[in-house]
Amino acid sequence: MPCTPKKTVEQIIQSGNDYVITVKKNQPTLYQFLETQFAQQTPDSLDIQKEHTRGRVTQRIVSVLNRVEDIDAAWVGVQWLIRVERSGTRGAKPYHETMFYISSRPVDAADLSQRIRGHWQIENGLHWSKDVVLEEDTAPLYAGYAPANFAILRTMVMNLFRQHGLTSITQGLRRLAHDIPLLFSFFQ
Repeated sequence: MPCTPKKTVEQIIQSGNDYVITVKKNQPTLYQFLETQFAQQTPDSLDIQKEHTRGRVTQRIVSVLNRVEDIDAAWVGVQWLIRVERSGTRGAKPYHETMFYISSRPVDAADLSQRIRGHWQIENGLHWSKDVVLEEDTAPLYAGYAPANFAILRTMVMNLFRQHGLTSITQGLRRLAHDIPLLFSFFQ
């Protein structure tokens, strides 16, 4: 059976769990459905947050619709439609982006806002570090067990750095690059 988003949500619901899933433009019918729903309806729940950090100003508006009608029945369990609008400035340059989500769990906009932010902390703290800093996506490993083995090694490196108080992977690499005794002390 091919793995598709619709089959995945069906399996999640059948296993007794809930989901919050990002809807991207590679699901054009669902994406357009969400755009239309938010254009035609007033949100049932709304959460607005403004943040000033590291030279950035960001405003997040999370809107939730709990009246889900006319959605494709193959999207099993959908009870909530979510729109997250982010706008602000990064380095004095303005930006605006809109993301859509579907959810089987009935929660309000404030709770969803926290859950989505929590997911991005994982994304930024783990996946971004592995992809960008440790260059996982550009590694020329593609045969056999090499990709999986090196993914495990990268994760171990990140965990060792964090256990020893190095929150920045880049700084950790620079610090340990020429200090072999310190590097081996991590394994004791």
